[in-house]
Amino acid sequence: MNAVDTTHTPPAYPDPRTTANIHAAGTVLWRHAPDSAGRMEIAVIRRPKYDDWSLPKGKLDPGETPVLAAVRETEEETGLRPRLGRYLGKVTYPIPGHRRLKRVDYWAAEVTGGAFTANNEVDELTWCPLETVMSALSYPMDRQIVRAFTRLPADTCTVLVVRHAKAGRRDRFRGPDEQRPLESAGYRQARALVPNLLAFGAAEIYSAEPLRCVQTVAPLAEDLGVEVAVDPLLGDIGYAADTEKAREHIRSLALSARAVPVLCSQGDTVPDLVRWWAERDGMRLSPARTRKGSVWVLSFAGDRLVAADHLDRSLSVDTAPATG
Repeated sequence: MNAVDTTHTPPAYPDPRTTANIHAAGTVLWRHAPDSAGRMEIAVIRRPKYDDWSLPKGKLDPGETPVLAAVRETEEETGLRPRLGRYLGKVTYPIPGHRRLKRVDYWAAEVTGGAFTANNEVDELTWCPLETVMSALSYPMDRQIVRAFTRLPADTCTVLVVRHAKAGRRDRFRGPDEQRPLESAGYRQARALVPNLLAFGAAEIYSAEPLRCVQTVAPLAEDLGVEVAVDPLLGDIGYAADTEKAREHIRSLALSARAVPVLCSQGDTVPDLVRWWAERDGMRLSPARTRKGSVWVLSFAGDRLVAADHLDRSLSVDTAPATG
């Protein structure tokens, strides 16, 4: 495995002249080799229809996010349950015989359970060590994604930083701003976040004090059967009152979590916190609008931030930084 890449350059944004009209998503699915401590293997599948060897992937269902499609397609094709990690980028290519372009977004994904069973799409799965995986793959585009995967450690820890969902205009709410609730669109965003955050293994939930922050992660807490831990230093007021203390507190809170933590905060705190974290650990961010209901997926090797991928409020990855 290569040393930690501290540059973390973003991928190219989609060329407006070649916008894809078919969208798909997939994974570099990996595991620790069962017979060797520390050795890692990547799943490569054989598709009899095409007589090729490739990475798990497939088209988005109507209304489905790339995050959810990556998980669903991986599980359908391999029978294995993936937990997503960092975003690896995308490939775009023409469909033979059609004036159409296909875009496939990829994530690193660790196997968390399940077992392979041959099916209509995939009749064989093989686990390849890093030394042989490139020669096992049929397509240069798959090898491009695997190269992005190998630029950083595979076994990273994830922290999910969420900006609260839509809560209407402050000047139209008559009560204390801390009690301003989500609006209808915000409740829809909060519910939509649940499966997308679970795709990354979300398990522990922390929120700033404002009601709109707590309500944003409440559906996830209900699904997991856990409590929302309210932390004043996660909110704009507490963060601004002693920013250095808040930054170090949040960092310690996130990195000491026993499972994947979700931190829900506000519009001033989230971009400043992520920017500070990246600068602290020598990592470069690409510009991203931290809109309401959007998520930063932060990946750590040990206690060092090595990747920061932004999922827009639609959970689109059009603005997501990726290894490059």
